[in-house]
Amino acid sequence: MHGTFAAPDACPALVLNADYRPLSYYPLSLWSWQDAIKAVFLDRVNIVSSYETLVRSPTFEMQLPSVVSLKSYVKPTRFPAFTRFNLFLRDRFTCQYCSARLELTFDHVIPRSRGGQTTWENVVTACAPCNLKKGGKMPEHAAMFPMQAPFRPTVGDLHKNGRAFPPNYLHESWQDYLYWDSELEP
Repeated sequence: MHGTFAAPDACPALVLNADYRPLSYYPLSLWSWQDAIKAVFLDRVNIVSSYETLVRSPTFEMQLPSVVSLKSYVKPTRFPAFTRFNLFLRDRFTCQYCSARLELTFDHVIPRSRGGQTTWENVVTACAPCNLKKGGKMPEHAAMFPMQAPFRPTVGDLHKNGRAFPPNYLHESWQDYLYWDSELEP
């Protein structure tokens, strides 16, 4: 076995479910090299692909896994957690009032002061200027209506949106597993 000795921290492993789909697309399901090796030794994963980078101990040598698949299928949740990041992802990191992509925050369509709740169905991504402009007014009083009505997304909705914002680093061994269910171009 031969290989290089690049920094192991630059070698995360893509984690696939037992059906060879990523556990999540965005944020991408990645494990540190230490977690990947631990899972290999605990016999929880299969190594699908490896880096050329080696790790060694006095009695052991191994190429770092670049892609691993779980041996047991993990049933994905249908609905994602309501977090700021997931909200921004649902709304494609775009202000729902003016399409800006800077200074993002969120806005309660029906203001909290008017009984609006902090839920998927009442919160949208907004830039700071639009959020300030709308303030505590109802949409019709502010003449500001979201481009897309707020809704509770599925994990599939977020995966679809996440594909438009790929991570900064994609190892070539991951390509076959990230977009295998994307529509092919004619």
